Amino acid sequence: MNKEMGIVAIFVICVLVLLIGMMKQRAQVLFQFVMRIVVGAAAIYLTNQMLLANKSSIAVGMNPFSLLTVGLLGAGGYGLLYGIMIYKSL
Repeated sequence: MNKEMGIVAIFVICVLVLLIGMMKQRAQVLFQFVMRIVVGAAAIYLTNQMLLANKSSIAVGMNPFSLLTVGLLGAGGYGLLYGIMIYKSL
């Protein structure tokens, strides 16, 4: 094996190690994103039910955009959605 082949082999091994580490991290990020969507959807549903019981006109719709907002921003997205609805009702 000559010098160039050795350098290429080391480079390929390093790239493979980095890719394995990135895939593990991506799986964790994807899992957290999905969990924020599930918890956010439940929180929106429960909050809408409580507001409906109190005869309030403020309610956040369950659609892909609101779930994406909660999934990306977490609790801040949840607050943002209800803040927009409160501002809109004024």
